[in-house]
Amino acid sequence: MKLFIGNKAYSSWSLRGWLACKLSGVPFEEVVVPLYDAEWEKRREGDEFAPSRGKVPILWDGDDTVVWDSLAIIEYLDEKSGEDKFWPEARPARAMARSMAAEMHSGFAALRRDCGMNIRQIYPPAPISDEVVADINRILQLWAQARARHEGEGEYLFGPFGAVDIMYAPVVTRFITYSIPVPAFAAAYMQAVVQHPWMQDWIAAAQEEDWVIEQFEKQAE
Repeated sequence: MKLFIGNKAYSSWSLRGWLACKLSGVPFEEVVVPLYDAEWEKRREGDEFAPSRGKVPILWDGDDTVVWDSLAIIEYLDEKSGEDKFWPEARPARAMARSMAAEMHSGFAALRRDCGMNIRQIYPPAPISDEVVADINRILQLWAQARARHEGEGEYLFGPFGAVDIMYAPVVTRFITYSIPVPAFAAAYMQAVVQHPWMQDWIAAAQEEDWVIEQFEKQAE
């Protein structure tokens, strides 16, 4: 398999696709493609990017199977790796986890817009819009419900690290970057996520990147 991803400092969807590959246990080649550099538009027109219209991540499995969109990559790798690593085993927990992943996939536009992922920065607390506050409160509500109903044994939302944690991992980094205050249970969960060995590898690689995208380096006012 070959996974094309963007800058590790900024690309939240790439992080999700990469974590999914790691969780699958299937060997893969990682190709980092700098976002918005001088060659970006030309690179997006290449055959390897054509199916996704230039968006990352994009996963190739051999020469004839291509998957783009992080949630689709999760589902594909779940099937490929035996369907026992990504989602909770119990049906009620699995239903809730899938719902939470789908809500993350399609929602929280204000948080995405105003608090872009930037793993290399930690900004001081600053005023945030009511829309972002609503997104944050909804996410905390979901995390609380998952932990209260289905945590079982483990530090993550449904016990073991899984697909829903992959989907919310970039939210964890955003909360840290923008110094978002959270209750104790959420702080413990966030700590578990960022201390996961795969997250530590990603964060270390992001720190070593030379690329800087100025539009993603400014804290929203």
